[in-house]
Amino acid sequence: MTARKGLEGGRYQPLTPADIDRIHQTSMEVFAEIGVQVNFPAALDLFAAAGAEVDRQTCIVKMPADLVEKIIGRAPPIIHLCGRDPEGEHDCEIGGTRVYMGTGGTALNVQEPGSDDIRRSTTRDIMDMARMVDALEHIHYYMLNVYPNDVTVENVDVNRFAAAVNRTEKHIMGGVYTVEGVRNVIKMAEIIAGSPEALRRRPFISMVTCPISPFKLDQAYGELTMEAARNNIPVVVPTEPLCGATAPVTLAGNLVVQNVDSLAGIMLAQLTNPGTPCLYGCISSITDLRDLKYLAGAVEMGLMNAGAAQMAQYYRLPFYATAGMTDSKVVDAQAGYESSMTSLLVALAGANFIHDAAGFIEFCLTASFDKLVVDNEILGMTMRAVEGIRVDDETLALKELKKAGPGGQFVTSRHTRRHMRQEHYRPQLSDRDSREQWQKKGAKNTRQRATERCREILDAPPRSVLPEDLRRRIKAEIPGLQAFLMED
Repeated sequence: MTARKGLEGGRYQPLTPADIDRIHQTSMEVFAEIGVQVNFPAALDLFAAAGAEVDRQTCIVKMPADLVEKIIGRAPPIIHLCGRDPEGEHDCEIGGTRVYMGTGGTALNVQEPGSDDIRRSTTRDIMDMARMVDALEHIHYYMLNVYPNDVTVENVDVNRFAAAVNRTEKHIMGGVYTVEGVRNVIKMAEIIAGSPEALRRRPFISMVTCPISPFKLDQAYGELTMEAARNNIPVVVPTEPLCGATAPVTLAGNLVVQNVDSLAGIMLAQLTNPGTPCLYGCISSITDLRDLKYLAGAVEMGLMNAGAAQMAQYYRLPFYATAGMTDSKVVDAQAGYESSMTSLLVALAGANFIHDAAGFIEFCLTASFDKLVVDNEILGMTMRAVEGIRVDDETLALKELKKAGPGGQFVTSRHTRRHMRQEHYRPQLSDRDSREQWQKKGAKNTRQRATERCREILDAPPRSVLPEDLRRRIKAEIPGLQAFLMED
């Protein structure tokens, strides 16, 4: 089946133009009157040199709207996150209202195929998840989705990226943890690309750093943002304001916080290196006000990320969105309806890079192999909805209607044969058999069929996507790698 990707969304708009303007104006008032706390001198120097008002005692940076708009205007409106296949089939053109969907990060646990139990994730899980993503056609990229609990913090970055690059040709994005780790990941990617220039022309890796809501750029992630920007590596600085906790309880108030926070991160990247490919990022959600627990499957998450898509489009910035998760602990009906609801809302809004949309359960704490397969089906259906209804002479089929006439049929029509494979989404996992056929095949439910598909992928011999000479060079030149990562 041909994967639908990069289709134009934007039909769903929860914000009116007046709403967008009010959120923008309120955000500009925050920048001018409240300010953003920037907790490290190098970044304060950049903001001061750009003309912002900087209080060195409190580390508060304030700036007028025209300065904010001038700085974010340096960010490119469209960026390319590339795959490594020669035909460019896995490339993603991020910007406007084009939609791509994939995994997210970073869970601490995994749920193995067919199991309801969980265990701590390891580096090998990253490799296996990469194999799954490579085989599932509606997952457009691999965002590193689990944390390798078997690796020291100093070596997490390079092991996470290395675990993926030898198992998938799709674009790889990942959160980063140390400056030295960022440098080693970039060096490894340059080896694979053939040169630093080749990597910048076709970046097959990108990075995620995170400010702190509300209105705070801390030193650790600020330095990581600046390191990625200095190297001209695509970077997203997403924020996660939570209604009633780190943002007002109202969705509009949350959108103001996330807008300010994300624009502050983009400004830091642009001040470090104007023109750095950046994504405006949103991970906004709500809290369970009984215990202030983060909720991943709330419909309000879908609403806010759809609204944030409109804000990104307003600023002409590529957009990194969040959708497709569930608070369920297993792959059940709740997992299905929560994930599909937010994925559909955010995709229809024209969000560009929708992460977390495949594989996550349990408040984003656990990555499930089975749910990757279920979500692959959900994403295929979601992208068919984004595609919409094509209306032209060919699809209106007046010629066919005249030919068939009253009481006619279209089963044997050439028009039917010509369009049947693309006009209707054909599920790979869903059951559309009669009851008798379903029973003859074992009367399996969706979860059981997903487990079978997982085993089919994971039981096949692993495929190395890097040539042997590159694997040898990476092992020799990149410190801290686990030995098995570059195996065949």
